[in-house]
Amino acid sequence: MAAHDPRDTPSHSLQEFFNTTAERDQPGDVFELESDRMLEVHVKGRIWSKLGAMVAYRGELTFKREGMLEGGIGNALKKMVSGEMTPLAKIEGRGVAYLADQGKHITVLRLQGESINVNGNDLLAFEDTVQYSITMHRRISGMLSGGLFSVRLTGTGLVAIMSHGHPLTLRVSPTDAVMTDPNATIAWSGNLSPELKTDVSLRTMLGRGGGETFQMLFRGDGFVVIQPFEEMPVMTGQSA
Repeated sequence: MAAHDPRDTPSHSLQEFFNTTAERDQPGDVFELESDRMLEVHVKGRIWSKLGAMVAYRGELTFKREGMLEGGIGNALKKMVSGEMTPLAKIEGRGVAYLADQGKHITVLRLQGESINVNGNDLLAFEDTVQYSITMHRRISGMLSGGLFSVRLTGTGLVAIMSHGHPLTLRVSPTDAVMTDPNATIAWSGNLSPELKTDVSLRTMLGRGGGETFQMLFRGDGFVVIQPFEEMPVMTGQSA
């Protein structure tokens, strides 16, 4: 029998409510999970986060949207061509920020010189010690939910990614390729470069739209991370 979670109790005294929901101070790391859906970030300088993910903060912090030239000229050109901007914000100063996005599950990763690619819609935050660049994929207007491009993260530091539910990591090997639904794909190892595959034998059915079904094909040696949820395609902002 599952253990009872006090948060499931239908009513609380004010003291019980505070004791149950109060932040848990675990000093040490820059990123601290207050719950599996709330990230506490200790800022001493600069941190990068998803634009609009801040739900509360304390201290002397400023929040600025990523500029066109952030990440170098190469990234600026990609942003101009795609008509999109990775929705990132700089959190600068000294203080504590609390980040969350649509109640998604948060996973904190520690890069130690490795690289990982994250769907732009599923990247919550990363330390300033981590370098980022934008990787564009085949342009399909409105097909991928926030995923016309991914963000490649490289270096040493903490990265917070998000998923609807607990993520599942699938091994990719030279003899065993993996195909995924783009709307359920959240990240993949830095050495992999997915191909966008059209399967004309699969048709979207049951009122979910029409036309060909697109898949992401991963070949090589690495991993791909998926979520138990398909984000419905949305139209992202396009330049005229």
